[in-house]
Amino acid sequence: MSRVARFPITDSALRWLETILAERYGYAWNLSRVKQGLRLELVGIKGAIYFDKLVHGFTTARSDLPFTCWDANAEGWHSVLGAHLPVPGVAELQLPLIERRDGGYYIHFDVLGLTYWMLARVEEIDRTDLDIHERFPASSSHAFKYGYLERPIVDEWLHILGQVVHRQWPGLKVKKHSFKRYVSHDVDRPSRYGFANLKNLARRMAGDTLRGNLKGALFGPWVRLNTKTRLHPSDLYNTFDWIMDQSDQHGLTSAFYFICGHTSTMDGEYQIEHHSIRNLLRRIHARGHEIGLHPSYNTYDNPNRLKCELNRLQQVCAEEGVQQTVWGGRMHYLRWKHPITLRALADAGICYDSTLGYADHAGFRCGTCMEYMAWDSIEDSAVNIRIRPLVAMECAVLAKRRMALERDCESMEKFLSLMHACKAVGGNFSLLWHNSELHDKSLRKTYERLL
Repeated sequence: MSRVARFPITDSALRWLETILAERYGYAWNLSRVKQGLRLELVGIKGAIYFDKLVHGFTTARSDLPFTCWDANAEGWHSVLGAHLPVPGVAELQLPLIERRDGGYYIHFDVLGLTYWMLARVEEIDRTDLDIHERFPASSSHAFKYGYLERPIVDEWLHILGQVVHRQWPGLKVKKHSFKRYVSHDVDRPSRYGFANLKNLARRMAGDTLRGNLKGALFGPWVRLNTKTRLHPSDLYNTFDWIMDQSDQHGLTSAFYFICGHTSTMDGEYQIEHHSIRNLLRRIHARGHEIGLHPSYNTYDNPNRLKCELNRLQQVCAEEGVQQTVWGGRMHYLRWKHPITLRALADAGICYDSTLGYADHAGFRCGTCMEYMAWDSIEDSAVNIRIRPLVAMECAVLAKRRMALERDCESMEKFLSLMHACKAVGGNFSLLWHNSELHDKSLRKTYERLL
């Protein structure tokens, strides 16, 4: 079987795209092939929209596709972000790009092919240009190379398509979407000292001393001795109640994703069965916040191990009286091998995943900030899991080794520009902020301002 998608995309893929359009606009849609491309029809109503310039590159795992831009406003269409729209896949456009002809509209760009390429992550299949954690990095992506990674390009183009839909069927009331914020927290290190062995404890105490944190260094042994039934309130990384307080103040639900296995030294030191972690799980649940899975480092290509870890989390939660109807999560270190990881998560029983953002650059890895049903282009089928794209991870914005931004105004502007892009398209701003990255006043101040 070919390890890239088929061109033109299959009937099964067209059915999946119909569900994407139904979620986006409402109503039932029909996509069919015609001689020169695709035809989009509204079930039961006359008229059609045609896409007569299909792009072969949207079924290939490449990042060297041509690129240009389109001035929507110049043709009487509204660009939701007020700028020229990025156009991957072609070097030159037929203008005007959108034309009224023979009772329908013709769009001379493969908007649905772009949607397929981005949402199904076709670009990432079998890539070898990976980083040290075997991840497909932002720097290898087409979006990064051509400067549109920080724009929800799929949402922008579907906004244009929505305008065409409105002109083709003037009486149609297209579905409206409301802006939402999702805050989540990967629990890599619930305690700085509580679960450390003696060697790591000594190393951290020395590090704290060198950084001038004498109080933290002196408290280390005391915190370790007193983390038996609950996390010590003086522990630097025990920020859970503070996080939940912030979410409560802003009407948000925090999701905390826990590691439940150890497949590498990159995984956390704690065990999900520890009394102090059980106590934490009960507190999170009692306060109305969410618990999810943070699969260990080497589960991204190990479906059996991933499923065992979800079962372990659910068993401990059941023992503590924690009941949830929805179980979500995010892969540790954002490790992802498409579509193997996708299938593993779905087969394990995860309802939604929020891995698909980049570790080295904030932005829109999937080209969207809308949640959607996943698709496997290798198996040519939908996957029973929802993708909740990750827009920003705190260390991707704040860490010097990544985007190299300061913690003050520049970093806040970056967060806010991404949030405003999500708001403009009626999407979701999904933010990851680790509990262990709120240990000082400046970090907490940035987080508070962002909420």
